[in-house]
Amino acid sequence: MNKVSKQPWEKTARRRRLLMIALIFVTTLIASSYMADVLPHKGATAMELTIVIVFAALFAWISIGFWESIAGLYTLLRRYDRFAITSSVADHDHEFAPDTRTAILVPVCNEDIARVCAGLKATYKSLEATGKLGAFDFFILSDTSNPDLWVAEEIAWYETCKELSAFGRIFYRHRRVNIKRKSGNIADFCRRWGRNYRYMIVFDADSVMAGQSLARMVQMMEKNPRVGILQTSPLAANKESLIARVQQFSNHVYGPMFVAGLHFTQLGDSHFWGHNAILRVAPFMAHCGLPQLPGKPPLGGEIMSHDFVEAAFMRKAGYEVWLAYDLGGSYEEVPPTLLEELKRDRRWCQGNMQHMRLLFAEGLFPAHRALFLHGAMAYVSALLWFLFLSLSTAEAIYEVVREPVYFPQGRSLFPEWPVWHPQWALTLLATTAIILFLPKLLSALVILIKGRAREFGAAAGLLASVLVEVIFSTLFAPIRMLFHSKFVFVTLMGQQVGWGGQQRSDLGTSWGEALRLHGAGTAFAFVWAAVLFLVNRSFFWWNTPIFIPLLLSIPLSVWSSRASLGRIFRRLGLFVIPEETALPRELKFLNNDLEQQQARRKVLPLPDEAGFARAVVDPQVNKLHRCLLRTGRKVSQSIAAHRRELQEQALAMGPGSLRVREKKELLYDPRCMEELHQRVWEISDRKQAAQWGLASVSL
Repeated sequence: MNKVSKQPWEKTARRRRLLMIALIFVTTLIASSYMADVLPHKGATAMELTIVIVFAALFAWISIGFWESIAGLYTLLRRYDRFAITSSVADHDHEFAPDTRTAILVPVCNEDIARVCAGLKATYKSLEATGKLGAFDFFILSDTSNPDLWVAEEIAWYETCKELSAFGRIFYRHRRVNIKRKSGNIADFCRRWGRNYRYMIVFDADSVMAGQSLARMVQMMEKNPRVGILQTSPLAANKESLIARVQQFSNHVYGPMFVAGLHFTQLGDSHFWGHNAILRVAPFMAHCGLPQLPGKPPLGGEIMSHDFVEAAFMRKAGYEVWLAYDLGGSYEEVPPTLLEELKRDRRWCQGNMQHMRLLFAEGLFPAHRALFLHGAMAYVSALLWFLFLSLSTAEAIYEVVREPVYFPQGRSLFPEWPVWHPQWALTLLATTAIILFLPKLLSALVILIKGRAREFGAAAGLLASVLVEVIFSTLFAPIRMLFHSKFVFVTLMGQQVGWGGQQRSDLGTSWGEALRLHGAGTAFAFVWAAVLFLVNRSFFWWNTPIFIPLLLSIPLSVWSSRASLGRIFRRLGLFVIPEETALPRELKFLNNDLEQQQARRKVLPLPDEAGFARAVVDPQVNKLHRCLLRTGRKVSQSIAAHRRELQEQALAMGPGSLRVREKKELLYDPRCMEELHQRVWEISDRKQAAQWGLASVSL
C-alpha cells in the first residue's frame, strides 16, 4: 500500500501546516527583535547574541503550543468538522462483520495486578453490555521480573476468568526473555497470535475504556481501510492526591482544545501515544518492526519510546494515522506524585532523544519527522530555558563587575551609554505567561459557552480552579525545568535509565524521599539566589519566581502527593472533573472492584512477597503455575544439580533465603515446583513450617 493516491485531507493539512509555520515564524521574529532591543547592548555582544538565539528557540517552541490551541479553539467552536474521523460512523452504528476479531492487549511489568485486573474487568463488563463481546479477546502480556508478582498475576488472572466466566476469552502470558520491553511484548503477541486478529487495541496497565467506544473504534477502522492506527484522547481520572487532581483537571479543561489543535494540523499524520488506541494488525506486523539503533545506550540500542516510531513506519507504508479527538469513553490515570511523574519523564526523555537518530531516516513523512523533533524539544526546551537563565545571570553579574567603556576604539562624537533594563531577564517568563495562560482561559470559556460548567462544579468553581491551577503550574515549572535539564544532560553524557514498574497508588511521598530527590536542587537554588542577592539586587528580585519554587521544592513535593489535601480541595469545589459529578459506568465498575479487593485484604492480608511461597505451598496455585509453564524442556545435569541445591536451601531456610534470580529459576521448572510442593508439606519441624506460612496459610 506504499503507492496510493493523494487524499483530500493531505492538501488541507499542507495548507494548515504552512499557515502554522508562518504564524510561529512571524511571532518569534517580532519577540526576538524586542528581546534584542531591551538588552543593554542591543544584542551586539557575543553573550547577548547567544541570549537572543536561545530566546528565539524557546519562544518558537511555546508558540507552537499557543497556535495549536488557537487552532483547537477554532475546531471546537465549529458546528461541523468534515475531517473528524468519528463522523464516518454514527453513534448507534456499531455493526461489523462476524469475522472481525479484535484483541485487547494489556502489557504489564511489575504492576499492581489487582488494579490491572480491576480495570480489565470494568472494560470487559462494559463491552459485554454492548452485545459485542464475542468479537473481542483480552490478553494480559507480562514482562514482570519480580517472581512474587509473577505468581500474583497468575492468581489474579485465574480469579478474574472465574469471576467473569471468561476462560477462553481472557488469556495470560509471561515472557521469559524481556526483549525490547513493551514493544517487544507486543511483537511477541503478534508473532504468536497476530494472524488470528484483524485489529488490536493496546492498553496501559491503568487503562479503562467504554465498551461502546471500543465497538465504535472497530467500526471506524472497518469504514476506513486506509487507517492503520486510530488514537483516542484518554481522559485522566480516579486519583486523589493533590498533584494528580491538578493534572486531571488540566487534562479535562485544557486537553480537548489542545488535542483538537493537534488534529487540525496533523489530520492523517497524527500522533500515536502507545495506548488506548486501535491498530490494524497485518500492516503493523509487516511494517512497524523497530530497528536496533547503532551504538550503545542510551542513544543507541533498543528504542525505548516505540509509539512515535511505529506511527511513522505505519504512515511510511501508506496507511493513515488519525486522532479521534472527540471520542469519549477512554480513561487513564496520571502519576500520583511528582516523584513518580519525574521517574516516568526520565524514561520518556531518553526515548524521545533517541528519536533524533531517526530524524533523517529514509522514506519518513515530514510530519512525523516534525513529531520526532517536537518530542525531543519537550525536554530539550527545559535545558534551553535553564541555559537562558544561566546566561542571563552571567550577563547580569558581568554588567555589575565590569568597568564600562563609554568611548570605544575609533572616532566617536558621543559616548556609548549602555542602557540596563532589569526586567529583560524575565521577558521570556512574561511572554510565557501570556502564551501559556491565555489558551487556558480560552479553554474555560469554551466550557462556559457549551454550557458544561456544572460538570466542573459550576462556573465559579471552574474559573477558581483555573486560577489556582495557574499558580500550581507556575510553582512546579522551575522544578520540572531543573529535572528535565538534568535528564537531557545525563542522557547526552551516556547514562541510561532502567525500566521498573510505576507506583500508581496514592501513598504519597515521604519527607526523606523528597529530601533525596530535591536536596541538591534546593541547595543549588540557594547558592544561585545568594550570589545574585549580593551582586545584583535588582536582578535578584526579578528572578524570585524561579528561586522560590526551587527553595520550596521539598515541601511542595510532599504536600502535593497527599490524597488528604486533594480531598480538601475537592470539598472546596476545586479541580472537580465531570467523572466526579456523574461517574461513568466503567469507572463505577472499577471503583466497586477496588473497594471489594481492599475489604478482602483486610480479612486476609497477604504480603507482596508471598507469591513464591503460595506457588509452593498452595496446591491449587502450584498446579495453576505448572499448567501455565512450558513442559518438556530438558536441562543440563549441572543446571539440574544447581536447582536441587536451591530446593534444599529453600526447604531448610525458607523462601526468604532465595534471591530473586533463584526464585525465578525454580519457578521456571515445573518438576522442581511439583517436588518442592510435596516436600514442603512433609516438613515436620514447626520453625521450618512457619517460614513457609504453613501455620497460618489459608487455601
